[in-house]
Amino acid sequence: MDKIVLCIKWGTFYGPEYVNRLYAMTARNITPPFQFVCLTDDRTRLNKNIQCFDLPELGCEHPVGVPGKWSKVALWNKDLFGLTGTALFVDLDTVIVDNIDELFQYKDSNDVVLARNWLKPAYRLGQTTLFRFPIGKHSYLLEEFRRDPQGIAEKFRFEQHYVTQGIRGGVQFWPTRWVKHYRHHCLGRNYLNRYLKPARLPRGARIIAFPGFPNPDDAVQGSWAGRPGADSAWKHFLNGFTDKRLTNSILGHMKSYHLPCPWVQEHWAE
Repeated sequence: MDKIVLCIKWGTFYGPEYVNRLYAMTARNITPPFQFVCLTDDRTRLNKNIQCFDLPELGCEHPVGVPGKWSKVALWNKDLFGLTGTALFVDLDTVIVDNIDELFQYKDSNDVVLARNWLKPAYRLGQTTLFRFPIGKHSYLLEEFRRDPQGIAEKFRFEQHYVTQGIRGGVQFWPTRWVKHYRHHCLGRNYLNRYLKPARLPRGARIIAFPGFPNPDDAVQGSWAGRPGADSAWKHFLNGFTDKRLTNSILGHMKSYHLPCPWVQEHWAE
């Protein structure tokens, strides 16, 4: 059975190059055969080897006034465009740095496997940045959500919390070394180090996730939220006290400095 790698592109925040790069990274780091599927509202300029479908219907009103990407709950539909088997969902702002075959072999094929929340490791919370699931096997998640979308969203706040706590029989988590958070694990919490050397690639990592900022393009350029970094660390420091500040706070501005990352540039390519 083919391995299915699945992503979603909606809106214009991420261009087609994000999908194409994710496809290219997958192809370089997986043993064929595999299917690469993109659910999207715009197929323009996507690689011809990518299998495209329209965005799945949520089938109810979208919750309002709450955080979280609740449209992703539609992935739990009993029929997902006729796809069958096990799918690995990957967010577009993800860099694949090593072979991902084991992500399809880990635990039982009927298990739902997620990345553990990196910032709250003591809690049993999952991240749907990268998760594997048997297509159509947990359709009750969508059915229950459709009955009370606003109530469920207000209770769980984030779609990934709903998935983590709603899967009957519980979820599994990837080994911590496989999936890393770029800002937390690669740049590190000691932001002064960012002025001296580029982000490190943690040993044993397969996937690097980029929640929030910087995103992979920023990592390649040494920019923040698409805004170019200063020519030097000293100039960046001085900019923190002017209208050239990259974030709302001076401390946040200091933390936004980082050098271009060679290994992201190597992997984040078509």
